[in-house]
Amino acid sequence: MSTWNTLPRAAFDLETTGRNSRAARIVTASVTVVDHQGEVIKEHEWLADPGVEIPIEASDVHGITTEQARRDGRPAHEVTRELAGVLQELFDDGVPVIAFNASYDFTVLAAESARYGVPQLTRFPVLDPYIMNKQVDRYRKGKRTLTALCEEYGVVLDNAHTSAADALATLKVLDAMAGKFPKLMMPASQLHQLQVDWAVSQAADFQGYLRKTKPTAVIEGDWPVLPPQDATAGGF
Repeated sequence: MSTWNTLPRAAFDLETTGRNSRAARIVTASVTVVDHQGEVIKEHEWLADPGVEIPIEASDVHGITTEQARRDGRPAHEVTRELAGVLQELFDDGVPVIAFNASYDFTVLAAESARYGVPQLTRFPVLDPYIMNKQVDRYRKGKRTLTALCEEYGVVLDNAHTSAADALATLKVLDAMAGKFPKLMMPASQLHQLQVDWAVSQAADFQGYLRKTKPTAVIEGDWPVLPPQDATAGGF
């Protein structure tokens, strides 16, 4: 069976209204598709009017203001439906989708989909350089942000915190990471399941560390999407 890095693959990134993945609204979204050699063959981009004020702190990160989103953005329900449709089509075609800190982006999309009555994505391989890096390079010092890993792996990140640039950089970082850690080269479905297990273990370890000083700390280990707050299970 072919390994993920020898087949077409895609990357997905969102810029949003905030850090809470269950409450954040989509502002921009990008899906970049590459062929088996890593050459870009298709790009999808959306600018949404999230229907709420975009906090200044969020605008300072991605550069989109409330006024700009209202003027130029499309209705959030349309963007959500189209984005979910593109991702589902990729999954249906067997194309793995790469996302950095995937549980954030996919949880935002799951919440937006529930908000607007859009069908939830069905399970198929997701690849997350953030989870993988914590597993294969666990004693690495310093931040594990996309920017930090781009610097480490020699990936040029222009226009950081725009969804299109971040999506492409995520693809390149994962390719470079697989070159350094060849054990990551395996079928996407197998790597997906390993990441599910790794995420649980990583969350438990971090929670144990935090509880040394914060006895009630809770770190969720669900991946690649967190369950709704009023339910015990979500998509994937």
